[in-house]
Amino acid sequence: MATNTHTTSPLSPSSSRRRMSPIRKISLTVGVLYVITFVSIPTLALYKAVKDDAGAFVLGAGSTTGVQWGALSEVIVGLAGIGTAVVLYPVAKRVSQTAALGFVAARLIETCLIFVSVVSLLSIITLRNDVAGTANADPATLATMAHSLMANYTWTFLLSQSLMPVACDLFLGYVLYRSALVPRFFPIIAFIGAPLLLVSDIAIYFGIYAAVSSIALFAALPVAVFELSLGIWLIVKGFKPTPLTVDYPPTRHDHPNTQATAKP
Repeated sequence: MATNTHTTSPLSPSSSRRRMSPIRKISLTVGVLYVITFVSIPTLALYKAVKDDAGAFVLGAGSTTGVQWGALSEVIVGLAGIGTAVVLYPVAKRVSQTAALGFVAARLIETCLIFVSVVSLLSIITLRNDVAGTANADPATLATMAHSLMANYTWTFLLSQSLMPVACDLFLGYVLYRSALVPRFFPIIAFIGAPLLLVSDIAIYFGIYAAVSSIALFAALPVAVFELSLGIWLIVKGFKPTPLTVDYPPTRHDHPNTQATAKP
């Protein structure tokens, strides 16, 4: 009698473990990056001394560590922000090439402006540590320079972390709404929050109220809720199953009719 000598090799742990799909990796990475963009919230407290009176800060004594940590957190926010657009681009471009590029461009501008604002803060620290207290240092001149640098930070912050999110959320909201990658209430919040924040930015620009007023904080709340909740959703749930995600990544062997056609 012939015996069956064929044996089935046992599955290795790595082969039996389900691998994360490329689309899930994208959604998870974007979600984590969105959550990271909120690490600069403590700057409200860390920058209090320099914002209250930049002149007194540059001429005063004490540690500048708090401001330095705050500046570092803003650099992290800028890098994480542009990361959200770059990582999402391969998926977003299949919905709309224009919106995908617009999202990347808006994030890039936002990050560049954040870096400019951080340089202003670090320059104030340099004035305090290396110039103030020297023999030829004029206190009045140092105070004026500190106030000028702080004004530069304030206006750059308005353009970077307040105005540019309007464009970012409109581009991203369009992609999410057209693709149904997430529940529809996410892009709806973006479509409500972005115009509200734009109106608030214009009001701040013309001096109707301050950037740290309760009205300004209320106007920025929907955008903050959209971005934070979207990040958490993408970490926990990922993208919804759609034709866009089922056949991702597309291959050259796919039939043309199965590909998602990018809209302008």
